[in-house]
Parts: sequence; structure tokens; C-alpha cells
Amino acid sequence: MDHHPLPRRTPGSSGRRLTVPEVPPGAPSRALRKRAADGWERFMRRADFRAEGSPE
Repeated sequence: MDHHPLPRRTPGSSGRRLTVPEVPPGAPSRALRKRAADGWERFMRRADFRAEGSPE
């Protein structure tokens, strides 16, 4: 039975790059979108609370 060892790897770049997807100019950043989503959830919760609570 012939045993062939795996090819020797050399340290360093494999040629692959981790790239962040291109954001079109003027598009909101991820942090801004997260903040907006959190604010929207809070707004909707308040609206639900008011609808269930006192009639205003």
C-alpha cells in the first residue's frame, strides 16, 4: 500500500481575500440600519402599549 503524504503547505496568503460587499454611495451603514431597526421596534412596542392601554 503506497502512502502519499499530503502536499507541504507554505505559510502565507492562499490568494483568497475576505472582502466586504460594496456599499453603494449614499447607502446607510450597517450600524445605522441596526439603530433604525431598534428604534422602529421600540416605536411599535409603544404604539401597541398605547392601543391596549388608555384610549388616546
